[in-house]
Amino acid sequence: MFKPLRRLWRCEISSSAGNGTSMPCRVVHISSVYSVDDLRIFHKECRSLVMAGYDVTLIGLSSEPGASRDGVKIRSLPPPRSRRERMSRTVWNVYQAALREDAEIYHLHDPELLPAAALLKMRGKRVIFDFREEVAFDIRYKEWLPPLLRWPISIAYRAAELMFARGFDRVIAATPAIARKYPAAKTRCVRNFPWGHEFRRAQGLPYELREPIVVYVGVLADKKGLREMSQAVELAAKQIPIKLVLAGWVNSGAKADFLPRGDNELVELRGHLNHSEIPGLLAQAKIGLYLPHSMKNKLEALPVKLFEYMAAGLPVVTSDLPIWRQMIESAKCGLLVDPLNPAGVAEALVWLLRHPAEAAEMGRNGQRAVAEKYNWEREAENLVAAYADLAV
Repeated sequence: MFKPLRRLWRCEISSSAGNGTSMPCRVVHISSVYSVDDLRIFHKECRSLVMAGYDVTLIGLSSEPGASRDGVKIRSLPPPRSRRERMSRTVWNVYQAALREDAEIYHLHDPELLPAAALLKMRGKRVIFDFREEVAFDIRYKEWLPPLLRWPISIAYRAAELMFARGFDRVIAATPAIARKYPAAKTRCVRNFPWGHEFRRAQGLPYELREPIVVYVGVLADKKGLREMSQAVELAAKQIPIKLVLAGWVNSGAKADFLPRGDNELVELRGHLNHSEIPGLLAQAKIGLYLPHSMKNKLEALPVKLFEYMAAGLPVVTSDLPIWRQMIESAKCGLLVDPLNPAGVAEALVWLLRHPAEAAEMGRNGQRAVAEKYNWEREAENLVAAYADLAV
């Protein structure tokens, strides 16, 4: 049961009469990378803190002027035109905007904001840093960096990250693997699971009556299995009616064969969907598909799309990685495949579509696992507890 209201930290503020007045603690979330509509930052963390009684402001990127939404005060800054601008001017602008808020707690989300976090700490603010990726590891795979510089930059960033993290009041980690890299006494794991209720209430046909739609939601890129997904559906279509619906941004480097031709009868490109539109799309589908290639920096990742598929009651077909194998097999909610073998992926898709009763049972199993274990309602308690700890 999600009961964060019991954990509210109220700040003692002196009134003009000299009496101590209790009021909600002021919190500012800051990002120079993510939009003010970001799923983890706004829809999960900021909204949960408002529900817990905190006074929350979000500083992030948007081309629209800021306004209050769901109790969160929005301070928007224009998106940068380049990576260089983001890491210089945008960082400085969000830091200045943060200073103007003069809050008690600052919660930062991006690697380039580590120095800004340190400056806020030097001003006597309480600082929480949120690590959702293993950045030092990811740097080794950044194609925009010269290959010879990737390892030295990775090592240098890791050393800087650990140095800064020692001075922060709390570290929030999106996975247990990330959490293990920081001091245990100040680190809390807050996994990026979905709000379970958002998917349970989505309206759709009963599973057995739905069209044979396979869905993928997320970044469309070759390393995410874009080419293999399209090839697997083409192979499966020779045996059974099937359609692949893709929702997300197409990576500029993606080379999947169908992209130059646009939509065809087997593949539909929906483009980027707002957060509120995703449950409706999943409620139309029969299978959730995710085929990232087995990169070392993703071996212990917990991709939210898998849990969204499960929350929506879809059986999943996904890459056979150790941490996902344990989860999928334990919950009995899908099939594991070699992401580089389109024929094997096609075989899994065909089996699920030809066995709708078993597929529906897998979907119910996944939904049950999310309701009991893999949901944001539980993770929000960890987040609010991390804030409550600062009052000690």
